[in-house]
Amino acid sequence: MFERLKRFFHLSDPPKSPLPALDAQHALGALLVRMALVDGAYLFEEVAEIDRILEEAHGLGPIDAARMRAECERIAFEAPDIDRMAQLIRESVDFEHRRDTVVALWKVALSDGLTDEREAALVDLVEDKLGLSTRDSEAARAEAVMP
Repeated sequence: MFERLKRFFHLSDPPKSPLPALDAQHALGALLVRMALVDGAYLFEEVAEIDRILEEAHGLGPIDAARMRAECERIAFEAPDIDRMAQLIRESVDFEHRRDTVVALWKVALSDGLTDEREAALVDLVEDKLGLSTRDSEAARAEAVMP
């Protein structure tokens, strides 16, 4: 009996639930998480900004936004590369929403008060994959800075 109890409490790895379907909304969230992680720190300010962006972009309440962020975190850690996520967004949304994606990336990058070259490089990569020009990115960054 003790052996059965021991085996029960010492399962190797708990079974993982499948990742959510990768759609444009989850791709955006996963890119935001990757932006927050690119400098090696995942700070409260960045998490709060991601939640705010998801709330606004998808009309979610705070709890649903936090749940969606958690799903996006799993995707960011376990799923496809940045190119595939950006391509999915590019194919799924119009130009204005792609530009909004870059604004959102800048908001997360700027949310901790510091921006380093890794964050700027990630924005450059994503904006290129989304088909935005440098001028569009500069305008998006200016919009992200303004309250």
